[in-house]
Amino acid sequence: MQDYTRLFDVLHYQQANYPLEICLAEKVTEDGRKFYKTYSTNECIAFINQLSKALLKLGVKKDDKIGLISNNRPQWNFVDIATQQIGAIIVPLYPTISESEYTFIFNDAEIKYAFVADAELFNKVTNIKPNVPSLKDVYTFNEVPGAKNWKSLLEEVNAEDLKEIETLKASVKPDELATLIYTSGTTGNPKGVMLSHTNIISNIKSTLSIEEIMDTKKRCLSFLPMCHVFERMVVYTYMVVGMSVYYAESIETIGENLKEVKPHFFTAVPRLLEKVYEKIMEKGNALTGFRKTLFFWSIDLGLRYKINTNQGLWYNLQLAIARKLIFSKWKEALGGEVEALVSGAAALNAKLGTLFTAAGIPIIEGYGLTETSPVLTTNRLQEVNRKLGTVGLPLPGVEIKIADDGEILAKGPNIMMGYYKRPDLTAEVIDKDGWFHTGDIGEFDGKFLKITDRKKELFKTSGGKYVAPQPIENRMKESPLIEQVMVVGNNRKFVSGLIVPSFVNLEAWCKNNTIEYSGAQEIIKNPKVMEAIQKEVERINRNINHVEQIKKFTLLPVEWSPHTGELTPTLKLKRKVITEKFSREIEEMYKD
Repeated sequence: MQDYTRLFDVLHYQQANYPLEICLAEKVTEDGRKFYKTYSTNECIAFINQLSKALLKLGVKKDDKIGLISNNRPQWNFVDIATQQIGAIIVPLYPTISESEYTFIFNDAEIKYAFVADAELFNKVTNIKPNVPSLKDVYTFNEVPGAKNWKSLLEEVNAEDLKEIETLKASVKPDELATLIYTSGTTGNPKGVMLSHTNIISNIKSTLSIEEIMDTKKRCLSFLPMCHVFERMVVYTYMVVGMSVYYAESIETIGENLKEVKPHFFTAVPRLLEKVYEKIMEKGNALTGFRKTLFFWSIDLGLRYKINTNQGLWYNLQLAIARKLIFSKWKEALGGEVEALVSGAAALNAKLGTLFTAAGIPIIEGYGLTETSPVLTTNRLQEVNRKLGTVGLPLPGVEIKIADDGEILAKGPNIMMGYYKRPDLTAEVIDKDGWFHTGDIGEFDGKFLKITDRKKELFKTSGGKYVAPQPIENRMKESPLIEQVMVVGNNRKFVSGLIVPSFVNLEAWCKNNTIEYSGAQEIIKNPKVMEAIQKEVERINRNINHVEQIKKFTLLPVEWSPHTGELTPTLKLKRKVITEKFSREIEEMYKD
C-alpha cells in the first residue's frame, strides 16, 4: 500500500487503494432543480492536474502564493492541491473578513493570483487590487459578469504536461512549506502560520492511529470553514480513509443537508451544538401533557449519565426506553446514521457532552491550535479513553506538559515552522527547547487534559484577585435565557458581565408570561425580563467563587458575530473589540 508524505499525495493514495465513485459532492442548482453534483477520485485528480497546468502557464513558480477565498466546495480542494503539487503555496482566507484585513494579508504573503467563490468576494478583492502590487489576477468559481471564471483556465493535460507536473511533485519535500494560514487573532494584525506537509500529515497519521474508522461506504458532511486548519485536516483525513465528503450549502441549510446526506461523521463547534440543544429544548417546552413529561424525564435521565460506568440494570433499562422514544428523534434530525460528532475550536459545555452521549450520539472533543496543525489532544471513541469535560489524551507523538504558571506547552512533529516573516513572534511562542507555548491555561485530570482558561484573558480585580473569565462565561451560557456573555472586571472592584440574551427563548418566555414588546431594544429594558435574567445570574453565581461572581450586568440587543466584528471567524470573543465597542455600558456598571 503506497504511503503519503505530502498533502497532495492524499488523493493519489485514495486512488491507488480505494478509488471512490463519490469522492467529493456539492449541492448545486441547475435547470431549476437542486441536486448533489458528485466527483469521483479520478475526476478530482483530472481537474487538479488541469489546474496545475493552468497555473504553470500563468507563470506560477515554486513558493509563489495563491489566495483562496471560498465556501466549502470541491473547487476549493482542486485549487488547494493543484497549487501544492507544483510547489506553490496556498493561502486560504475567511470569506467574512474585512477589505483592510485582505489588503494586509495579500501584501504580507505577496499573493500573485486569487480564486474566489462569488461576486461579493470578487468585488472585495477587486477593490483592494490597486493596493496589492503582487496581485496579477482574480478568478471566480461562480459565473460572475466581468470576472474570469476558473473553468476558462482548464484544458486537456497531455503526456508532456503530466511529466512536468510529476517532476515538480517529486521536487517538493515533506518538510517544506505547504500552506500559510493567517490566524484571525483577537488583537492586532493577523499572523501567517507556516505549516509544512509533515506538520499536517503527521497530525492525520496520529489521528488515524488511535481510531479505526476506515470504511469506504461511509459519508461525511463538511460545513466548518475549510480555511480553518481543523476542518481542512479532517477533510484530508476523510480522503485518506476513503470516505465520501459532502459539502453543506451553508450554515443555514445544515438541518436539511444532514437529512439528505445521512452522514456517519461530521465536525462542529460548541456554539453550533448549543444552538441545536436550544432548538431541542424549545420543541420540548412546546409539548403538552404526557409527551412533555416524557421529554423532560428523558433529559433528566440523560443528565445523570456517567460515561464509562455501569449505572445498573434499572438505569440502563430506563435509558434504553428514553433512547427509543425521545433520543432517537435527535438522531433522526442529524440524519439518522451519525456515529460520532467531533467538536473543536472552543470548550464544549460538559452538560451538552453528557446529554448527547446519553442520547447515543458521542461527541469527541479535542484541542489544538492553527500553530499545531491543529490537534494536540483528543478524546477517543472508546469510552475508556474518553472523559467529558476534558479535551482528551495527547495524540501519539505529541508531548504535553504544564508550565509552572499553568500554561500548556506542546512539542511534536505537528508544531508549526514559525510565523511568516516574524522570527521575533516565533521566538515568543517556541522556546529554545522546542516547546510551543499555547497561551492556554490547563491541568491534567488524571491522564486527561483540561483547559481552564486563556493565559492572556486572566485579569486581576482591584482587590488583587485573579479571575478566569471563560469558566464563568461557559456556566452563564448554560442558562436558556443567555446566548452570549463576556465577563469584565480588570482593575475593578467587582466582576460584571455584558450579556446578549437568547432572544428565541426570551420571546417564548415573554409569550408564556403575557409580556408584549415591539423589538429587542424594548425587550431588554422590560423590568420582568431583567428580573428573570437576574435570577438566572444569581442561580449560577451560587456555584461560582464569591470573588468571581457577576455582581452587575448589562443586556445588549444584538447578537455578536464575525460580520459585526465582535467574534473571530471561529466564534471566539474579541475581548478588546467588545470592550471598546461597549465601553460606555461597562463604565455605567461601575459608575457608583
